Amino acid sequence: MDVLELRPRAQARSREAGVPMTEADGERFLADLAAKGRAPETVERYRRSLEHLAEVLPEDRKIRRGTLRQCREALLAAGYAPRTVNLVLSVANTYVAYMGHREYQLADTLETEAKLHPELSRAEYRHLLQVAKLLGREKVYLLVKLFASADMPVQELDKVTVESVTAGQVTVGEGNSRRNIRLPACVRKELLAFAERQGIYRGPIFLTKDNTPMSRTYVTSAIRNLCAVAKIPVEKGSPRCLRRLYLAGRKAIEDNVALLVDQALERQLDEEQLTIGWEV
Repeated sequence: MDVLELRPRAQARSREAGVPMTEADGERFLADLAAKGRAPETVERYRRSLEHLAEVLPEDRKIRRGTLRQCREALLAAGYAPRTVNLVLSVANTYVAYMGHREYQLADTLETEAKLHPELSRAEYRHLLQVAKLLGREKVYLLVKLFASADMPVQELDKVTVESVTAGQVTVGEGNSRRNIRLPACVRKELLAFAERQGIYRGPIFLTKDNTPMSRTYVTSAIRNLCAVAKIPVEKGSPRCLRRLYLAGRKAIEDNVALLVDQALERQLDEEQLTIGWEV
């Protein structure tokens, strides 16, 4: 049977019944994309978006009116970047159209990232650490410090293992996007001390009470709870806001270093001009 024949016709199910998103439905949808000539990497991006969507669907895994809007809010609460959320919803819109139910699509996109992820100041960051210490919440203290000290994607948190921290760097990403993240010495020291006290001698350091790696939602919730206690706007309590704080601080230092280099070069040229410069 031709793959295109697998595409379902507009189904007669009632609007209230919703559109299911089972694994089999997803595979047929992806097969249809491939049959239409979509590049393998594009199909893979669609697959990842469907996986993200599945994480926040209702228990019956059906899409109804309003479902995609709720999914969008859930993805944001879980700490996903606005660009990623927009991509997931775009794929979801394509999927429900493929299933013959355009009425379930979500037309509007997210606002700008600046509005969704307000800036966290350095003072607020330090206050978060102080409050975490006063409350004895070492795990969330380390989460806050990690994301504000390194360009660490929250979805790669399980890569922060005893082995990688001991080595001084965490390898994240795959293929061409693979990169190494260097961890500052002070962060490595605190992470390894925490792991030893928790009896963790190998594997991921950040675990839930069930000894499973922390999810993005778990991490964001923990940081936002700390923000609430610290009287800091909870919308600033996300790994993404902490990462932006790190990147802003790094850029400021790099700009200062670049300025010092320019000034040193200028002084060198001035000194040479005094001795061998052409008279003007």
